[in-house]
Amino acid sequence: MIKDLVYVIPKEKHSEKDIRSILERHSEIKFVSLVGVDLSGNDTDEKIPIKIFLDDIYAFLKGAVQTDGSSVVLPGIATLNDAKLDMVPDVDCNWFIDYNYENIDPKTNNPIGTLKIPCFLYHNNNAVDSRSILKNSIKYFKSKLLHLFKTHPHSLKAFNINYDDIEDISLTSATELEFWVKTPNDEAHVEQLSTSQVLKEQYWTRTKGSVRTALEQSLILLENYGLEPEMGHKEVGGVKAQLDKSGMLTHIMEQLEIDWKYSNAIQAADNELFVRNIVKETFRRNGLDVTFLAKPINNVAGSGEHTHIGVAAKLKNGKIVNLFTAPKDQYMSIIGYGALMGILKNYEIINPFISATNDSLRRLKPGFEAPVCTVTSIGYSPEVPSRNRTVLIGLIRDMENTLASRFELRSPNPHTNTYLVLASMYMCMIDGINYAISSNKSENDLLTELSKNYGENADYLEKNRAYRSEKDIFEDFTDEERTKLFGKAPQTVFENLKSLDTLHDKLNVLKQEDIFNENILNSYKLAILTRWITEISNRIINDYRDEIRKCKMLHNPEKAIDLDAINWQKIDTLRHYIMKDTYSNKSLFTRINEAIDSRDYELTSILQIELDNKMNELRHLYDIYVKNLLL
Repeated sequence: MIKDLVYVIPKEKHSEKDIRSILERHSEIKFVSLVGVDLSGNDTDEKIPIKIFLDDIYAFLKGAVQTDGSSVVLPGIATLNDAKLDMVPDVDCNWFIDYNYENIDPKTNNPIGTLKIPCFLYHNNNAVDSRSILKNSIKYFKSKLLHLFKTHPHSLKAFNINYDDIEDISLTSATELEFWVKTPNDEAHVEQLSTSQVLKEQYWTRTKGSVRTALEQSLILLENYGLEPEMGHKEVGGVKAQLDKSGMLTHIMEQLEIDWKYSNAIQAADNELFVRNIVKETFRRNGLDVTFLAKPINNVAGSGEHTHIGVAAKLKNGKIVNLFTAPKDQYMSIIGYGALMGILKNYEIINPFISATNDSLRRLKPGFEAPVCTVTSIGYSPEVPSRNRTVLIGLIRDMENTLASRFELRSPNPHTNTYLVLASMYMCMIDGINYAISSNKSENDLLTELSKNYGENADYLEKNRAYRSEKDIFEDFTDEERTKLFGKAPQTVFENLKSLDTLHDKLNVLKQEDIFNENILNSYKLAILTRWITEISNRIINDYRDEIRKCKMLHNPEKAIDLDAINWQKIDTLRHYIMKDTYSNKSLFTRINEAIDSRDYELTSILQIELDNKMNELRHLYDIYVKNLLL
C-alpha cells in the first residue's frame, strides 16, 4: 500500500539541512536526476544514486555534475572536441519526485522515487539551455518595464498606483495539454474519425473503461504534486471504442485535454514537461499509447497546447494588480495593448520557436480550429469579452474578475519548446510596451492602431497588414484575402526558419541584452534544420513509400468498367511520379533526397510542399477508386 509519499520539495525547502532531512525520512527515493532542457526542448535524465548526492549536497547544488554536451541538442556549441557541460541546479523552483510504480521498494513497500532537479546548462561558463534563455528574458522584461514605469509615471495612472508602490513584476503562464490516446496496434479509419469530428460525437462526452481510469489517475497525481488540475475532458477527435467478448474496450482512439493552474513562467514550463511524463506513463500502465504529435492523423484534428500569458504588479502592501486590465470602458490597458501589438508585429520571429516540426505546420490548416493567420480578437465591445476561436491570439477576460485578463496563444502544440516560446514572446511584448508607453498614446489611440485597415499608416504596426478581426477567419475570408490582410503563413519548417535570417530589424528585438545571441540562434537553426531534413528523408518518405505500396489495383481488368480502369490509371501514374525512378525520369522522392544531399534547402522546401500535395491527391483518388468497386 502506497503511503506517506513526498511528491514535491518546494523552493522554500532547498537548504542542505531540509533536503537531507526529507531524503533520509523517505528512503524510497533512491535516485537524483538533474533536468536540463536543450534547444529542442528535450530534457536530460540520469540516475545518480541518492547516497552520492547525500555525501556532498553542497557540491551538487554548486554545479559539480557534468554531462556530455554532444548527446544533447546544442549543435555548434557543445561539439565533439569541446563537449563538456556543467549542470547547475535551479534552487528557485519546485523539485518533483518521479515515482516508478512498477518498481517497489521492499523496505517501505512504496514505489522507487527519483528526485528531479531542474538545472541550467553551462558551456565554457556561458548559459546555453532553454531554461536560462527564459530566465534571462524574464529578468530583462521586468527591468525594462520597471524603468518605463519610473520614467513615465503616467503609465500607472489607470491602476491608481505609483512606481514606489511596486515590489515586483509577476509573469504568469499556463498551458493546456491536448493528446491522442489509443490501444496499441489498433487503428481507426480516417473517414470514421473525420465524420465523428464533424458531428462532434466525442467532444465533452463521457470517458469509459481504461481511458477513464487513466485520466482520473492522472488528475489525482497532478493534485498530489500540487499542480491543481482544473479539468480533464474529451476533445473533438476520436471514435467510439468497441467491446470485446470479455467486456473490455478495444480499438480505442480518442483525443483528450488536461488543464491545470497557472504559475510563474519558468515553473509553468517545468510543470508542463513533468505533466507530459505523468500522462504518458499513467496511460501506459493502463495499456494505452499516448502521442503528443501535433498532427498524428491526416485530415483529423491535431493536438494543440494553448499558452496563456499574464503580467501583474505585486505591490508592497501585498495586493496584486493585473497590468492588462483597464477601466470598464476599455478593452485593456496601455500595457496590454503594447504587449499584444509587440507579439503581432514580431510574430514571424516567434513562430520559428512555436512550429519547429513538420507535423506542427500540418496542424495549422483551415477547418481544424487551429490558427492560420497572425491576427487577434479582443471582442465586439469592452462589455462583451471575445470568444473567437479562429484567431492566433485572443484577449481573455472575466468581467467579474480583474485578475483574469490574459492572452491566449493558440498556435503551440505539445512538442513546442515552451521555454523558448515564452522567452521570445516576452522580448516582443516589451518591445511593444516600450512603444505604447514611450509614445504617450492613450488606450483609444492604441485601439485605433491595433484595429487599422490594410494599407493604413501606423507608427508601430506595419502599413500593409491588418491585425484585428472579430470575424470567423476560416469562413469569412478567402485564402487570398487572408494572405493579403494577415500575411502568408509558412508551409514548411525551412520557410518558418528563414525569418531568423531575413527579418533583421525584428530579430534585433530578440537580441536585446544578448538574450538570443548569435550562438544560440545559429545552434537552434542548425538543430531544427537537421531534424527537418532527417524526418523527411528517414521517416516521411519511408512512411509515404509504405502508403503508396498499399494503393494496389483491386479491380479485375477483364470485368471492370471503363471508369475503374481510368481511375486506376490516374492513381498508377501518380504513384510512379512520386516514387518510381526510370532511365529518363527521377521520382519526386529521389529529387527531394538529392536536394537534401546538396544542401539546397530552398528546393527541398518547394519539393516537400509538392510532395504533400501529391500525397493528398493520391489519397483522394484512391478513395474514389475503392468506393466505386463491388468487391
